[in-house]
Parts: sequence; C-alpha cells; structure tokens
Amino acid sequence: MWDLDHLAVTCADLDEGTAHVEAALGLPLLPGGQHARYGTHNRLLGLGPGLYLEVIAPDPAVPTPPHPRWFGLDRAAAPRLANWIARTTDLTSALTHSPPDAGDPVPLTRGDLAWTIAVPPDGHLPQGGGWPTLIQWTAGQHPSARLPDSGLRLTRLEIHYPEAATLAKALPMTDPRLAFLPAATPALRAAFATPGGERWLA
Repeated sequence: MWDLDHLAVTCADLDEGTAHVEAALGLPLLPGGQHARYGTHNRLLGLGPGLYLEVIAPDPAVPTPPHPRWFGLDRAAAPRLANWIARTTDLTSALTHSPPDAGDPVPLTRGDLAWTIAVPPDGHLPQGGGWPTLIQWTAGQHPSARLPDSGLRLTRLEIHYPEAATLAKALPMTDPRLAFLPAATPALRAAFATPGGERWLA
C-alpha cells in the first residue's frame, strides 16, 4: 500500500505562492530549504503525523540546472495545488505498477534526510498531476516530524481526472480522504480543518 506523503503548491515565485497559501488557510508557512539538483526552494506547513504541505518554486539565487526541474516547475506560473506525493517502502516495485510517465528513481539528500523520488526526465507531472509522484524515504526523520503542529488537518483531497474511476482502481491507496472525480482536465483541490474552520486550497 502507498500512503499520502505531502501536497505541493507550485509557483513561479516562492513569496507569491506563500502568500496564496497563507491567505487560503489562514496560517503562516515555515522556512523550508533548497533542492540543489533541481534549483528549487520551498516553504512548509505541518499537517500532523506523516503529512505536510509545501510551496515550491524555482530558486532565483542559484543557476538554472542543466536538466528540467521537477514538478513541472519550468512551466510554473500562478500558484496552484499541482502535485500530490505518495510514500512507498519499495519505489522500484511501485514504478512497475505505475504509468510509463511516472518517472525514474532519483536519489536525493539534504542534511540528514535522504530519499528517492520518481521524476520524469522532462520534469512533467505524471498523468498531468492525476497520478501521484512517488517517494521513498531512506534515512532521517520524515519532514513532518520536524514541523510544529499547526493544528491544521487535511480532510479531503479531490483528484479531478478524465478517467477518475480507472485511476482510483489503479492506485493501491485506501485513504478515505481521497476523492476521485471525473473532469475534463486534471486538477487538485483540498479541504482542511483549521482553527478558524474549514478552508479550501486549489
């Protein structure tokens, strides 16, 4: 089985993306870090044990990498909830049961964190963002364990997709918060319980 690991809001500018999420959820994001291989940086928000939210954008302070950025960030514009990431304990096996465009395993480290993540060579989101990006943590605490509890909890993640029922059956995930809804184009929408009531992010 795969577990929901984190959600990603992509954008062209990290400050703009941060403002978008903070306005939607009513809570401040925390500093994240840099991803040297892909020339990106992020900010974070804990969603309880084993789950977090990130805002991620190209980092203008570092050179453009010689290969495409992940999460479709070479084409990112306005902030949007664009990617959902699923955790597995065997990425190699998971990829054999995934669409051809799910990506290739890329090992990464930052500090004492180490993980392997599936990234398509051209950096696009698998199935337009309908299929989750797959990740396997190999060392260090999960990032959610290092984030203070914001009191915010994911209650529903809507995956809008042209063949929603087929997608739902193909994924080895039983998380009751996941809702697969038919739509002309892939899109994500999430509901959260916050100290100020229910909030939505798209």
